[in-house]
Amino acid sequence: MERFHPIDRDRARAELGLAADRPYLLFAADPARAEKRYDLAQAIAGKTELLTLGNIDPERVPLYVNAANAVLVTSDREGFGLATIEALACDVPVLATPHGVAPEALAGVDGSLCAPFEMDTWGAALAPHLTTTDPRITGRAAAARYSAEAMAIRVAQAWRSALAAAP
Repeated sequence: MERFHPIDRDRARAELGLAADRPYLLFAADPARAEKRYDLAQAIAGKTELLTLGNIDPERVPLYVNAANAVLVTSDREGFGLATIEALACDVPVLATPHGVAPEALAGVDGSLCAPFEMDTWGAALAPHLTTTDPRITGRAAAARYSAEAMAIRVAQAWRSALAAAP
């Protein structure tokens, strides 16, 4: 939550050398990872420039997230799905396939989508984000449920419960 937070979109784009007046999408993975389905992200992006995180310094990833009009998580599978949480922490719209944490994390977050990849559905969800100068959502509270602090509290509570139940 400290590293991933909203950064002024114009500032993020300026630091990355991107134009301030055009839309960008972010494929939040390395395109070489077949299970992440870069092909689907390319299909939905169409003519909109698609940024990727293939060889990006991890310290610069928050800039890429904040520079994007939306983050695309088109994976066939996810262990957890950290990209979804990172985008939510930045209040950036997320479109994700229903794998990993996405169904739970995106539930009730207006402006985001968690659904199997289908061009019409994803296109309709993405369209408003491409025509808005700074399409932010209210996702930070959803991301906070998965912060290191929140997860540590859950683990400690689980251990306390297990110890209390032990003979």
